[in-house]
Amino acid sequence: MDMTNSGPRLDHVVLWVRDPVAAAGFYEKTVGLEPLRLDEFAAGKVSFPSVRLNEETILDLAPYDMARGMNSMLPGAADSAGHPVNHICVSLSAAAFDALRTRLQEHGVPVTDFSHGAYGARGNAKRSFYFHDPDGNVFEARHYD
Repeated sequence: MDMTNSGPRLDHVVLWVRDPVAAAGFYEKTVGLEPLRLDEFAAGKVSFPSVRLNEETILDLAPYDMARGMNSMLPGAADSAGHPVNHICVSLSAAAFDALRTRLQEHGVPVTDFSHGAYGARGNAKRSFYFHDPDGNVFEARHYD
């Protein structure tokens, strides 16, 4: 993977969560992502933990009470707390896509039916589906191959 700074990349997405440790557990056990900075968060050394989506992108798991402090940095920023973006889409290989769907179902997470041919960054996806995390953030999983 090209790790140069030659073009724009998605670095991170901040998700508002009620309990960052529980959220990290969901993303690790159910979604299969690597947790980051959990020990530091538990020790009060950092404001939030994260999970790694890939080599270049992480999801920050920000507690709702962080929203108030954000207003000093960016007035109005707290207003987004509790109002997640429409959805985040992750692109996977066909095997990882099937494995994710299986893990979600094993953990009792409702998933939508498959859609076919949905347009995205790499053209039309063969299959995709949606699910919620425990805090109501909506994710789409898809594969192109």
